[in-house]
Amino acid sequence: MTDIAESIESVEQLTTVWRAMVLDRDAGADVRDLPGVAVRWADCRFAFWNCVTLTEAGIGAPLLERRLGAVAEIMRAKERPGFLWLFENLLDEEARAGLPEAAARAGLELAFPGVGMAGDLLPLPEPVHPELTFTRVRTEEQLRAYADLNSRAYGFPLEEGRDGLAGSALWKDGVHAYLGLRDGVPVTCAGAVEARGRLFVILVATDPAWQRRGYGEAVTRRALYEGARGTGLTRATLHATVAGAPVYPRIGFRPNSPVLFYGLRG
Repeated sequence: MTDIAESIESVEQLTTVWRAMVLDRDAGADVRDLPGVAVRWADCRFAFWNCVTLTEAGIGAPLLERRLGAVAEIMRAKERPGFLWLFENLLDEEARAGLPEAAARAGLELAFPGVGMAGDLLPLPEPVHPELTFTRVRTEEQLRAYADLNSRAYGFPLEEGRDGLAGSALWKDGVHAYLGLRDGVPVTCAGAVEARGRLFVILVATDPAWQRRGYGEAVTRRALYEGARGTGLTRATLHATVAGAPVYPRIGFRPNSPVLFYGLRG
């Protein structure tokens, strides 16, 4: 694939997976495909499920200005905060250079950066880690542990993470969601879900007290291994934070597009 094709693939993966995730939270969630803008907004306390993204390639500066204004209006109308996920490679050179000022004029501010990745990397060998055992999320207690790991890793209150996952049948069945346990205690987690002929890696997290031990890589490998066994798929995609990005090339992922996460200013 060309770089722009992989960037478009990355956007399509986001909009496909997030449609399922937000409708899992609320059957009446705001799921719309507007001209150049996809809305996937559960309006729940888990901010990652409140998402807007731009979907066109080759966006120029004037169009970017209009799109950012429309995005800000959508976000202001919501009860709960969320993010604009902006894939930088969809912008032309002029729009990219003027992005900080255009975002500020729309009332948006950069929350944190990330990166889209993809790879034809499956099947993987069965993963092992000398300090971990793995278990698939099947019970509400396991799902709560998965939510709490994400809250701790990303700095959310526990209640916010639980609002994103509690009671979900999708996460117990439709997602290949795995916990990594050290001495029986969940310390890391990762999920893989089928989307448009790919496996999408989702909500990878490790308890801050146990980071930098290879746990996140190990549990991601497990989710991918089991997902590939269950689906027969060989290509996988993901969106990583800057902190998590160094893990994934070791598995076989290749970066394709910087992703900038914007929230409403103030």
